Amino acid sequence: MNSAARTAPWPTGTATAIGSMPGTDPVEAARIVLGELPDLPHLPELPARGLGADLIGRAAGLLVSMPFESVPSGYRLTARPGADFRRAVDLRHRDLDGLDQALQEVGHRPPLLKVQVAGPWTLAAGLELPRGHRVLTDQGALRDLTESLLEGLREHLGELRSRTGSDLVVQFDEPTLPAVLRGGLPTPSGYGTVPAVPEPDAIRLLRGVVEATREATGTPVFVHCCARRPPVRLLADAGADVVSLDAASLDGADTAFWDELGETWDRGTRLALGLVPGTPPTGPLGLRAAAAPALALADRLGFARPRLADLLVPATACGLAGATGDWARTALTLVRDLGRAFVEPPESWAG
Repeated sequence: MNSAARTAPWPTGTATAIGSMPGTDPVEAARIVLGELPDLPHLPELPARGLGADLIGRAAGLLVSMPFESVPSGYRLTARPGADFRRAVDLRHRDLDGLDQALQEVGHRPPLLKVQVAGPWTLAAGLELPRGHRVLTDQGALRDLTESLLEGLREHLGELRSRTGSDLVVQFDEPTLPAVLRGGLPTPSGYGTVPAVPEPDAIRLLRGVVEATREATGTPVFVHCCARRPPVRLLADAGADVVSLDAASLDGADTAFWDELGETWDRGTRLALGLVPGTPPTGPLGLRAAAAPALALADRLGFARPRLADLLVPATACGLAGATGDWARTALTLVRDLGRAFVEPPESWAG
């Protein structure tokens, strides 16, 4: 294992969550996140509010000079901003106001705050051009979209920084990337599929976004993919400082996938491993059971379990939008306790 792993700005044993929360109240969601995840809280996302609050709508609401509208197949770029675009912008401002209020109640500002946004490939797959094709099918439009996303993200980060005084960590969500790579996306009409994007092209675009974001924040960049087999090596090649994935992806994984994980860790890239499910499990979930995939990962890759505290960020498996309010709070508490247990493992965790 590379001893020169990149230094993280968060304390050893820090935990976090992916981003979404249940309900529609940004103040309450922020209260819960700030209370349960003190070292690396995140700006909560509330997709239950509907149009403009989902993954694609939130990111599209950041775009500069590229307004969108809602269509039956999803979201489509349009010439002038209308009600749909204004709604997405308004929801984002409500999120910031809710965070402000929760921070005032807490009485202190977190040193770090994580912000989530759809990555360029997922956004380009989820947005249509005015003529109905996905943005990723047009190289010029893809370039314009990426530049607009980065410009809007920088403005968003600037506003957050001025409101909170916190250093900001960005997480790009790329759930659609595996389908982009294998040519598995249907066309908006449903009568065909979008050609696969070659891996070098996918890496090149994502690397540019990651590097520009790291330059803007001065902090590590997360890239999250909750697919069954996330492209871990590709995300590391694109410069992600932290590759975020669901621990369920380890179930039945082949040797090639384990090799990707080992290589990624060896090059100094951390993993954020989703150890706590996004919806209530069928039975009680204790600390040891939740930690089991991480302990198995350490054993499989051949390093001492205490190193998990340095190399891994425990997280929720995916977003908590589908959870009950009680489970959302329980899940965040459990993931926080996992981070602390990795620092001081119980005797029962001994190799």
